[in-house]
Amino acid sequence: MYRRAHFKTRVSKVIANNWKYYSYVLNRNYIGNCYELANKADYIEILNSLSGTENGLIYSQYVEGVMTVSISPMTTIKNRCHQIDYRALAETGEISDDLYYFRLCCLLENAAKCANTASVYGAFFKHLKQSAQKTLVIAPADYQINNGEHEVYNEDANSLIKRIEGDILYLDPPYNSRQYSANYHLLNTIADYKSFTPKGKTELREYNKSNYCSKAKVQHTFKDLIRNARFRYIVLSYNNEGIMPMQTIEQIMTKYGNYQMFQKEHQRFKADKTENKNHLADTTTEYLQAKQNPQ
Repeated sequence: MYRRAHFKTRVSKVIANNWKYYSYVLNRNYIGNCYELANKADYIEILNSLSGTENGLIYSQYVEGVMTVSISPMTTIKNRCHQIDYRALAETGEISDDLYYFRLCCLLENAAKCANTASVYGAFFKHLKQSAQKTLVIAPADYQINNGEHEVYNEDANSLIKRIEGDILYLDPPYNSRQYSANYHLLNTIADYKSFTPKGKTELREYNKSNYCSKAKVQHTFKDLIRNARFRYIVLSYNNEGIMPMQTIEQIMTKYGNYQMFQKEHQRFKADKTENKNHLADTTTEYLQAKQNPQ
């Protein structure tokens, strides 16, 4: 996951923000943690030696609930939910913030490797795929050591932008109507471990809805972000399937600085062989749109 912290050792300060709590946990570990933690290997060994519990949130909601009654066999699912619950509970206690987020990051990353999904968590396979049958083993989420004074946030970007400033602002917002918090709801549940009432066939929780996923709100929200950004350079990653037209982005960014655009073709991601079968193209175009504030 060093890609997440690519600039950590290359600049004096990184400010990272993500509205999804589970992604914040990853950022907090890989970017926020800068110093070596004593006895990390011992903590990983302890996590892998813990027994399960049947009284936890994940087990009660996702084994005994409606969503999993059709999954066969159930033994692997039950054991893994036991493990996640016990390890999530084990994250509490008198430990430093750095160690807390390191351990929780380890749990999230390795639990995700055993997920019985095509890609996101909006729906689950009825039968266990091969990777979902693997034993959950916690591996260390090692991070880069450096002396940087980095900041990591879990906030709405349009609110945070009014309190930060810097040289380069990189933006990678949602580009379509699919809400990320819904698609990754289970990782958020493991991360914050708060009780909730599951809703719908896939037992979703309540979640924050991003304006960047709304055709009616995205233009105003994006304009507000760019207007309040106190950065010399702004780089936006978007693509040709986004709900905000390229012309709209250009108009907004041009109003507040000197605008340039670069594009690159990427192979279209497909969760399975049948997904996106109605698309004519096998590629998608990424647009990097840059703005430089006038001197």
